[in-house]
Amino acid sequence: MFLNQSTNGVQYYSFNSLSKFSNSLVHGVFTRVGGVSNIHFSSLNVGLATGDDKEKVYLNRKIVAKSMGANEDSSIYLNQVHGDDFLILKKDDNKLNNYHTSNSYIGFESPKNADGIVTNIEGLLTVMQVADCQAIILYDPVNQVIANIHSGWRGTLLNIVGRGVDIMVEQFYTKPYEILAAISPSLGPCCAEFRNYREEIPEDFWKYRVKEIGNGYNFDFWKISHDQLAEKGVLSEHIEIAEVCTPCTSNIFYSYRKEGLTGRFAVAAGLI
Repeated sequence: MFLNQSTNGVQYYSFNSLSKFSNSLVHGVFTRVGGVSNIHFSSLNVGLATGDDKEKVYLNRKIVAKSMGANEDSSIYLNQVHGDDFLILKKDDNKLNNYHTSNSYIGFESPKNADGIVTNIEGLLTVMQVADCQAIILYDPVNQVIANIHSGWRGTLLNIVGRGVDIMVEQFYTKPYEILAAISPSLGPCCAEFRNYREEIPEDFWKYRVKEIGNGYNFDFWKISHDQLAEKGVLSEHIEIAEVCTPCTSNIFYSYRKEGLTGRFAVAAGLI
C-alpha cells in the first residue's frame, strides 16, 4: 500500500495492485484522520452504530465520497452483521430503479443487513466500515466487476470471501484467476488472541494458530483469507495483504480490540 493525501487533508492508502487500474477503478483505505468526529471517534468515523453523533458521521461519509471523486448520493453502506449475505447489484436489473428512487440502498443510511456488495455498475461507491475486521476488495478487470467485503473473524469462519468469489463467477462470468484481491489493515497474528478458541473456532482452523497465550492462541486470519481465496482459484500473486495490524497502529486506524469504544474507518471501492 502507499499513502495518498487528498486535497481536503484526508489521508487514505491505495493498494499497489489495484492502483494499476486507476482509469476504471477508484479505491481507498482511509485512516481515522481528517474528519469531524471527536473524543473516542476522532476523527473520520463512518460507523453509525458506534454511538457517535449521526450528523457528524454523515459529514464524514461525505468527506470520503469527495476524496474518491464520487457523488455522495451514490455511496453504498451496509448494516454489517458479521454474516455472509451479499447485496448484489447488476446493470439493467429491475431493482435498479427501485433503489435509486426509494434510497433503500444508496446514500448514507444503512438499511440492508449484509456484509458484502458485488456490482458491475459504474458510479457506485461501495464502502465497508471496519475497526479490526478485514475489508477485502475483489476486482475483475476483464468483466469490470467489484466486490467489497466485510470479513471479521466470524465472517472469515463462514468463508464470506469465498462466497464473494462464487457470486462473481456464477452471476458475472468472472474467472477466478483474473481476480485481484486486496486485504485491508486489520487484526494481525500478533494481536488476534482467542482464549476460548476451542468453543469459538472450529478445529479445521486450528492449523492457523501461531502463538500460545496462556490458555489460548493467536491466530493468523490474514493467512486464512489468503488460503480461502486460493482455494477458489485466485492466484497467490494476485492477493495483496496490507499486513498492517490495527491494534498496533490504533493512532492511524480504529481498533475495537485495542480501544473498545471507537469509530470505524472506511474502505471504499467503485467502478468508474
